[in-house]
Amino acid sequence: MRNTLAIIFSAGVASPALAASGPFFSLANTDFVVLISFILFIGVIFYFKVPGMLSAMLDKRADGIKSELDEARALREEAQTLLASYERKQREMQEQAEKIVAAAREEAAMAAEQAKADLQASIARRMATAEDQIASAQASAVREVRDQAITVAIATAREVIAKDISAAAANKLIDDAIGEVDAKLH
Repeated sequence: MRNTLAIIFSAGVASPALAASGPFFSLANTDFVVLISFILFIGVIFYFKVPGMLSAMLDKRADGIKSELDEARALREEAQTLLASYERKQREMQEQAEKIVAAAREEAAMAAEQAKADLQASIARRMATAEDQIASAQASAVREVRDQAITVAIATAREVIAKDISAAAANKLIDDAIGEVDAKLH
């Protein structure tokens, strides 16, 4: 600190001496007055320990900045941790969504196969029912034709018998007709 004062004092003394005209150590010389004022100003600054206060303020400011940087680092680390956590959760959700979609596709394929099988079974049942109805209708038609043939045969036989057949011949004709109808029906 003394070296600093000596340098300032010698710089202050040398520069006004070179620029002033007339005696230097006179209150009429403005350079001398400015030098004395400057030296007094520097003395007052050092007396009130302004450099120490400035140093303390700068140290305090540096400590504040350091604590803010530490806090910022901590916040950054916390943010990175949160980001990693959210990215991990996002990956897990993505995987879960993919599993759900795959399961839904598989389930839809199984449902389509089941619907196809159900449709084929339904068609087979309807075909069987239709075949049964056709067989029943065919049997009914055959019965109706047989009944009609029997009725016509009986009516014809009556007419023929009624006209000119004897009783023995009529009985023989009836027996032959019954046998013939019986043979055709079975």
